[in-house]
Amino acid sequence: MTQLIARALADPPTPSAKFCDPRRTAEGKPRARVALNGLRTLWFNTGTLCNLACGNCYIESTPRNDRLVYLSAAEVAAFLAEAEGLALGVEEVGFTGGEPFMNPDLLDMLDSSLDGGYTALVLTNAMRPMMKCVDGLKRLRRRYAERLVLRVSLDHFRQELHEEERGPRTWGPAMAGLQWLHRNGFNVRVAGRLRWGDDEHAMRLGFQRLVQACGIDLDAWDRQRLVLFPEMDAEADTPEITTDCWGLLGVHPHDMMCASSRMVVKHKGALRPSVVSCTLLPFEDGFDLGPTLAGALGDVALNHPHCSRFCVLGGGKCSG
Repeated sequence: MTQLIARALADPPTPSAKFCDPRRTAEGKPRARVALNGLRTLWFNTGTLCNLACGNCYIESTPRNDRLVYLSAAEVAAFLAEAEGLALGVEEVGFTGGEPFMNPDLLDMLDSSLDGGYTALVLTNAMRPMMKCVDGLKRLRRRYAERLVLRVSLDHFRQELHEEERGPRTWGPAMAGLQWLHRNGFNVRVAGRLRWGDDEHAMRLGFQRLVQACGIDLDAWDRQRLVLFPEMDAEADTPEITTDCWGLLGVHPHDMMCASSRMVVKHKGALRPSVVSCTLLPFEDGFDLGPTLAGALGDVALNHPHCSRFCVLGGGKCSG
């Protein structure tokens, strides 16, 4: 991989020339594409509103940003019904934001997803919006047990670095929410970020010591229980991925997120939701696949820096 990156950057095109043509790279080589290999995870972006304004949020969520508006429980149910009718093999329904617990319909969305036999995964900062829903969460936990999964965003095991990203006085409420979930028997996971230069071993060791000190039963060496995301910066230079890269890198297109997932979003002012190919790219026209799952089953051109840096080179995945 290191040799490939070195070759790609030895005499690279200017960054502005990259990721422009969905068919070919700036050097004229065939751009890599990823075919859908079964819709394992159906994501719903519940809206971009969030109780926090993080320093480097890929979707620019804030308490004021409603660029993606709240989905309704009825809209989620309609897409679940379509997925069932198309026999797409959905196993997991994911909810992201913004902060999903700010959407007033989230508990109903979770109930309908879990009642359909799916695993439901919620990405949350575990702060006040979640804690306002504790009674409803307990009801869902009693009914559906381990199939309800909550993944708490804890960017680093050190408070000062977590708060560098999330803002002052965010560590305590997040840790309190994580501990509440553990005490009440929820299926809990944690998501951190590799933005400060720590290697993966050091991060997992640091998180293991943290959860042990807090009495939380979480195996930080399990890559599903502790997910460590590569950093995303759409402005930073990164190689374009060609069809030759699969063999050079020893990775397979089936391992990319867009081979097994799609996300439903609703843009502000839109009459209906639409389906996008990637959880990281809800605002990119080239990744908008239309209003139905049936129309969103084609292949995807890896025509964005996140495709390269986060997915192919970084090995990142949002699914559980």
